[in-house]
Amino acid sequence: MTDLPETPCSIEHHPLGSGHPYRVDPDQRHPVDPIAGERFELRVVAAPTVTAVSCELRHDGTTTRRLMSLAEADELYGDAAHGEGHLAAASGARPELGDRLVYRLELTAPAGAFEYRFADDAGATTDWVATSGARWTSDGGQLDVHGTDRHLGDVEWLMASEGPVRCRFSLSLRSGDHVVGFGERFDVVDQRGEVLDARVFEQYKQQGKRTYLPSPFATVVAESDADDGWGFHVVTSRPTAFDVGATEADRLIVEVDVDPTEPIVRLDVYDGSPRDVIAAHIEAVGALVRPPDWIFRPWMSGNEWNTQERVLAEVERSVDLGIPVGAIVIEAWSDEATFTAFNDAEYDIVSDGAPRRLDDFTFPSDGRWPDPKAMVDRLHELGVKVLLWQIPICPIDRDRDVSPTAAAQVKADAATMIERGYCVREADGTPYHNRGWWFPGGLLPDWTNDDARAWWLAKRRYLLDDLGIDGFKTDGGEHAWGSELRYADGTRGDVSNNRFPNHYAAAYQALLTDCGVDGVTFSRAGFTGAGSVPCHWAGDEDSTWEAFRASIVAGLTAGASGVPFWGWDIAGFSGEIPSVELFVRATAMAAFCPIMQYHSEYNHGRSPSNDRTPWNLAERHGDERAITIYRGFARLRERLLPYLSTEADKTVATGVPLMRPMYFDHLGAEIWNHPTQYLLGDDLLVAPVCWEGSETLDVHLPAGEWIDVWSGAVVTGDRSIAVETPWSRIPVFCAARNADLASRFSGTDSLFSD
Repeated sequence: MTDLPETPCSIEHHPLGSGHPYRVDPDQRHPVDPIAGERFELRVVAAPTVTAVSCELRHDGTTTRRLMSLAEADELYGDAAHGEGHLAAASGARPELGDRLVYRLELTAPAGAFEYRFADDAGATTDWVATSGARWTSDGGQLDVHGTDRHLGDVEWLMASEGPVRCRFSLSLRSGDHVVGFGERFDVVDQRGEVLDARVFEQYKQQGKRTYLPSPFATVVAESDADDGWGFHVVTSRPTAFDVGATEADRLIVEVDVDPTEPIVRLDVYDGSPRDVIAAHIEAVGALVRPPDWIFRPWMSGNEWNTQERVLAEVERSVDLGIPVGAIVIEAWSDEATFTAFNDAEYDIVSDGAPRRLDDFTFPSDGRWPDPKAMVDRLHELGVKVLLWQIPICPIDRDRDVSPTAAAQVKADAATMIERGYCVREADGTPYHNRGWWFPGGLLPDWTNDDARAWWLAKRRYLLDDLGIDGFKTDGGEHAWGSELRYADGTRGDVSNNRFPNHYAAAYQALLTDCGVDGVTFSRAGFTGAGSVPCHWAGDEDSTWEAFRASIVAGLTAGASGVPFWGWDIAGFSGEIPSVELFVRATAMAAFCPIMQYHSEYNHGRSPSNDRTPWNLAERHGDERAITIYRGFARLRERLLPYLSTEADKTVATGVPLMRPMYFDHLGAEIWNHPTQYLLGDDLLVAPVCWEGSETLDVHLPAGEWIDVWSGAVVTGDRSIAVETPWSRIPVFCAARNADLASRFSGTDSLFSD
């Protein structure tokens, strides 16, 4: 989160605030669009010498004056930090007030245009701020419905002085309908009865209703007749909000921001089964892209693997233990300033940030990365693909904790971005500085500027051409805040902030393609259509059972929203290390999801290690089952590669997600009582054990014949059964029609032995 800008004025007021969607800043108007007859609040920040602040409001030729109340910071906003982790304090940080004071005032908004300003006790005043009390009316814009309008109810427009600023309409819901989608969600699969929005946002752990990867798209699933369902997509990247039967049980109420100069909202409605709905939606927003088969092999990662020696040691230990490795994500490789040079690399400063080749760097023999090319070659010899970490920020003034060379180069890069107009901009044309809490103040590349995109990517091309890496972990993407921002393609922040992470990942994917690399991006954030740029993961989570369950929900809702090639950090990446029980239960589930990978957060080099490697967990807990059970599921995962490849082809062809909620193939009231149970492809039913101490699990088997893959027993469905769940087993049933797949589980006891 960014500090409030320094200014000689005694009173500061920024009507729009920082753009943080879930916090009212200490110097803003809330809501930004006051509604006539309803209460709204004005806040200002004043110098410590100010002893009183008053507000003058001018409306219809009459001016009124009110004293404002002095407020304590704790009254204004709570702490957003969650739990432990090296980013917890930063994620909960508030705007820096220093010794300045916050004053606030609640008023009732008058109808129509009005102005207000503030005065201090010495009589100094701010400029007048113009706004208006908006009203909901039955006309003012145009709602274009593509598809049937049989679900559509009332349509209203919020009319401000400049024109319509928001549209509100309702869609009918029947008593048995379930509503799933809205992007990746961490709280519940069925959003019926919930209130939520579609804003890309970085919530560090405990996401709740917030998400990195939203979409204004959902499927309405009928209780018992698949073909009686439907779905909808509000075709916009502007902020949207949804009341899914929470206020009125039979109505789904949608609100969407609109352009007052062109107040047109498009609503696509798709009738049919969930399979029909997702296929129609994918066709409308952009085809899914098939990632290479290597993504289905086990991945490994650790934020403290910050040397060449450490990376090779961790991978080779896995190999020595007989644990398969298909890919490694190296996060801590760069100087964390330029994000293009390996830490400790020596090079000449390039004043315009022009690209380098590998030969332009010298790697000291006693440095952290003495020979990156040899490292990548060795990893490839071991059959391991390599991804390097990236963020879409130029972190200006990066003087601390980096070398003088890196600090000088990032300053040159920032100067080039500003001089050439390569940055996302403020409304006045000045560069936008990241208002978020991660790398605050940094510059964001404007992906809608062709020259900016080419300049940014060219600096990273040597990593592919000369070093031979296989992809990028395209982290971040949530840092564009504020509806007033400006982009090179002529759009404002209200349109393009949500699009930013898609543009970011697509740019890197285009670089991979241009370099002839059959690789992937691995992104945390995205928006509608993100499935066109695979792959994604569920972001930051604690190592808790609650977070485990939330991650399962995230995977199911992401897939149901058109983002099928998805994974998560097994058993969470943050806080105290997971118990062996949590780790092996999470491993078992991850072996049956699209991407299987573990990762751990930075631990400041402290001892003992918080790595999520099975060997570190075994050592920390004195329990070798962390190794033997992880190894068993990793080996089993290798057996499943042909099946995952075949099912991935089907996903790309149909849009039906690889990991999917039961309703895509089976209906009935009972499936909703098992929200973490799912299908992996057409023929595997998976029921994760995600409650501590579970010895049995109630599993619902739909109608038909099912094979218990562990025992080989054939079970008749259309009922729920109690399944025993030792640590080395996760309830998995195979459709009896695919006996060949079930046979791949034969002899699994040997996979879990030394």
